Amino acid sequence: MTKRFFLRLAAFVLVLAICLPGQAEQTPKSVNIRSMLPVFSDELQVVRYAVHAEDGFPSVRIAQVSDLHSCAYGEDQRELLEAIDREEPDLVVLTGDIFDGSLPMEPTVAFLRGIQGKYPCYFVTGNNEYEKGGDAFAERMAVLKKYGITRLSGETKVIRIKGTNINICGVDDPNAWADSDDPLENRETRYKEQLAQTAELAQNGNYTVLLAHRPEYFDDYCQFGFDLVLSGHVHGGQWRIPGLLNGLYAPGQGFFPAYTGGKYEKNGAVMIVSRGLARETTNVPRINNRPELVIVDLGE
Repeated sequence: MTKRFFLRLAAFVLVLAICLPGQAEQTPKSVNIRSMLPVFSDELQVVRYAVHAEDGFPSVRIAQVSDLHSCAYGEDQRELLEAIDREEPDLVVLTGDIFDGSLPMEPTVAFLRGIQGKYPCYFVTGNNEYEKGGDAFAERMAVLKKYGITRLSGETKVIRIKGTNINICGVDDPNAWADSDDPLENRETRYKEQLAQTAELAQNGNYTVLLAHRPEYFDDYCQFGFDLVLSGHVHGGQWRIPGLLNGLYAPGQGFFPAYTGGKYEKNGAVMIVSRGLARETTNVPRINNRPELVIVDLGE
């Protein structure tokens, strides 16, 4: 028996305990175990969000791929690639942890090769891109460049879609500044400095989209005036109970996190948090938390 099996078993027992109150008074035969299995589904789903940009803004569709973690979606990533193609996006954004710290990169390479040349593609790093040190990081960035993916590292690019200029901004994950002599406070300071630099570059009157792996800095994103933030990182909080618990735990936020997946609004800014595409790499099984391709429709 594997560790993952026992984690799934423990999670299943927890779901039964929470979702089936009063079942202890019934006989075991009255509990339909098979009907509970969908809570563990790891089938890909497409989740759509509509975001108002400004009056006169054209309809722009963004496909967000986050936290792939080098997981496989069919032969040569056909399932994921076809899901993106069906949506006919105007651009594709990759919001970190596309590579994994432990899995081989072949599934990620297959995805990047499959997306090559089809759409404008922009990428920002997540924490996993920095796993295994500088040589591994350089190799991963070389793969992105090979397949024509634009990395944003404290940068703002102006792109023109349907006659409208849009700022696409991106910041590195705070782990970009991590080393044995660099405490967490310094990482956060440097991260916020890069964020401020990026915001300054975007002061041109265009609608501005920020790609940032970690959603827990939403207050900072709002402070710098970004219109739309696209994040990931938290894998949907792992365990969800719709209507009751929108995520049990998230790195950087702890238990019962505020930002786990969905649409959040504050001070005129909108943040979309993807629950990500990781499945076989998760140590803790996902419950009521299917992997997702996020589609964002910007418009009037």
